[in-house]
Amino acid sequence: MINEQEFIARRQRLLGQCAPNSVCIVPAARLVTRSRDTEYTFRQDSDFWYLTGFNEPDTWLLLSNHDRHQQSFSAMVCQPKDASQEIWQGRRLGAQAAIARFDLDEAYDLSELPEVLMEWLFGHTHVYFAQGQYPHADAMVHEALKTLREAPKEDCAPPSMHDLRPILHEMRLFKSASEVAVMKAAAKISAAAHKRAMTTAQPGVYEYQLEAELHHEFAMAGARSPAYATIVGSGENACVLHYTENSKVMEAGELVLIDAGAEYMGYAADITRTFPVSGKFTKPQKDIYNLVLRAQQNALNFITPGVTLKDATLRVVEVITEGLVELGILTGSVSENLENETWRAYFMHGLGHFIGLDVHDVGNYRIDGEDRPLQPGMVITVEPGIYISPQASVDEAYRGIGVRIEDDVVITATGIDILTSDVPKTVEEIEALKQ
Repeated sequence: MINEQEFIARRQRLLGQCAPNSVCIVPAARLVTRSRDTEYTFRQDSDFWYLTGFNEPDTWLLLSNHDRHQQSFSAMVCQPKDASQEIWQGRRLGAQAAIARFDLDEAYDLSELPEVLMEWLFGHTHVYFAQGQYPHADAMVHEALKTLREAPKEDCAPPSMHDLRPILHEMRLFKSASEVAVMKAAAKISAAAHKRAMTTAQPGVYEYQLEAELHHEFAMAGARSPAYATIVGSGENACVLHYTENSKVMEAGELVLIDAGAEYMGYAADITRTFPVSGKFTKPQKDIYNLVLRAQQNALNFITPGVTLKDATLRVVEVITEGLVELGILTGSVSENLENETWRAYFMHGLGHFIGLDVHDVGNYRIDGEDRPLQPGMVITVEPGIYISPQASVDEAYRGIGVRIEDDVVITATGIDILTSDVPKTVEEIEALKQ
């Protein structure tokens, strides 16, 4: 659990990195129409959640370090208390309760937003705002600025506009101990779901039935939503990287690739495992699986502070290329295949990505044109894979095999901590679980 003091500290740290005499404007997400008068389940904007932990839509956070305050000043604009609306749509916190709940200086009803924006923008030199993220928010802020610029008084409107995201996303890149604890909980829930899917899978079961098993395990543990669209790809479907139809019946002798993770308290897990539907790997399946596992373990052994994802990727590529040459899937020497990048036909995606409040989380992978070294507090996925098209010009026994193995890893001062290690990964562990 992330306590209120951490959210307050984040807001203060954000404001402390802004220029003097600045105002920060951070809108929450809005409800999104699913069809006619029904909405999708609400999911809060990740930046807003990071700064508040507040899960209501149509809310705005305002922060100021204006000279007149002599210190940081904070406010929130939120939906008003409305007994009639709350009967239909659920309880609202309201402005008065928000002040104490979030340790704010002021709070306002949403109906006051146009006037509040002008009041808060007035007299500041700098505005920090994520332009282009929400069209309705752009329109509100720009209208307030337009009105101030046309006012008879001089210097009413801030002359300088800045993108808030570079500062905020750099903060989000480095997870606190509380965030890592929440991500461990998300990983634990997700691991239990993967194990449940492994034991449930058998010939005749539909991919969507495994998806249901995963989602049920998530929800029963308090993670009501998956962090992304769940992938359950059996047989040749495992070679489609973002396969989400999940409509095929699984057959004996096939592998099934599951890429699924829970979202818990806003934070994502992201796990991939590949295993035999019938419980036993065939020889060709085992060949490819152990090659991917060997590549992943090589990366996990290599990753430490100071290493870049590119460095780790190069090591994985070498292992995969050597293995594919040994199996006869690639012809020629290892060095020739590395030089010609022929491995890209079978491993066509990146080794990993940042993960946090978003499954593909924010953060720059390069700084000043150079690959960024990994640092303590960053959390990444490590997910090598091999995908052999059914049309590939290789031994028929390998065609249509797709394998990916993915774990979530937090970078520590001395190395890594694997958050998702509860899920069986070796051939022996998987086959034992399937018995």
